[in-house]
Amino acid sequence: MSINEEYLDGEYIEKNPTFHVEDSPWKARQILNGIEKCQLSLENVAEVGCGAGEILVQLSNELPKVKFTGYELSPQAYEMCKERANEKISFHHSDLFEDEKSFDLMLCIDVFEHVEDYFSFLRNLSKKASNFIFHIPLDMNTQMVARAEPIQRVRKNVGHIHYFSKDSALAILDDCGFEVEYWFYTPNGVDRPKTTAAKLAQIPRKIFQAMSLEMSARLLGGYSLLVVAKPKSGSQ
Repeated sequence: MSINEEYLDGEYIEKNPTFHVEDSPWKARQILNGIEKCQLSLENVAEVGCGAGEILVQLSNELPKVKFTGYELSPQAYEMCKERANEKISFHHSDLFEDEKSFDLMLCIDVFEHVEDYFSFLRNLSKKASNFIFHIPLDMNTQMVARAEPIQRVRKNVGHIHYFSKDSALAILDDCGFEVEYWFYTPNGVDRPKTTAAKLAQIPRKIFQAMSLEMSARLLGGYSLLVVAKPKSGSQ
């Protein structure tokens, strides 16, 4: 898997020194919701691009019988995640696709919007597990496109090089060999606004969300998509 140089040379961690650890409890709750909704029976779970590894720590606290494995190519992130290793969680500073192991569940949490050739990445990923959970930022919404500056900000600050709506994200997963079992919006902009602008936008988002979650996501943004999927028959 090829990744941008900023994840290897330290540029990314300079801009994001926590590697988004503070977001991990919230993301873990969304993942657990997907696992529960689809009644997934799990013995081993892996995460590709696991960052600092805190999502797996949070999940291991709720799923004590499950073994977890994290894969991370960034040397700076790996230094953070290996400190979180224990008897239930192992981390590897290596390419997932060079490992012959397969898993009950593969997590791909805010990852493929960073990958240059995400089609090849997803097609290869579809062979690595029986179930998948994706969390996909929905940067392609009316206010982001109309203002332009937010798109440039997420590109510069958090390294998004591809931008998705709900429909394009689901279509891409279908194109790359996944059968969607369940999906839902995750309201990060409503639950966890980080900037002054996001806090101001929280009010109209809540109003629109009460009327139509779909409309709020399409017009105002501040949402991601959590998708539970399986490989299509014959794709493994």
